[in-house]
Amino acid sequence: MERILFILGILDDEDVDWLVTAGSRRELAAGEVLIQQGEPIDAIYLILMGQFWVSLDHSPKTYIARLSSGEVMGEMSFVDHLPPSATVTASESSVVLMVERSVLNRKLDQDLGFAKRWYQALATLLSIRLRGTVKHLEAEFWEPTELNQALLSSDMADNMTLGGIRFDWLIRRLRDTEPEI
Repeated sequence: MERILFILGILDDEDVDWLVTAGSRRELAAGEVLIQQGEPIDAIYLILMGQFWVSLDHSPKTYIARLSSGEVMGEMSFVDHLPPSATVTASESSVVLMVERSVLNRKLDQDLGFAKRWYQALATLLSIRLRGTVKHLEAEFWEPTELNQALLSSDMADNMTLGGIRFDWLIRRLRDTEPEI
């Protein structure tokens, strides 16, 4: 429940009201799959009631996480436009608020204040999750790996290309402004 408090603390009352109005309530039975690993999704979900298990397709009987009331699901795919990296299944009768990607994108395009708060809330949520993962993996050594370009969405690949050009520009600019010794 705490994660949603971070999000709701960043969004304002009008933002929350908009989410409730723009979203739709969806009920799921125990055992019903909401998000299937590798299959694109077109919504983001907020768990209102119930519990969900997160698993990987190569090991569907082994759960890697349990999500409950107040959690957000589908946020990674919303941000990077890639298919989900895990399967999410209701472990009991559950209710979610579903906000379609197209509806949310229109709001983000039209309301810059909402967009700022929304992305700040998502960044906070993802940061909290990453910190939890790092804590869980404390005993293991982590090293950044090369990005597999084939796994990037076309938007991400374009952004990476543009980012590379900008990084080179930044390095050249800093090198050109170094004081003479």
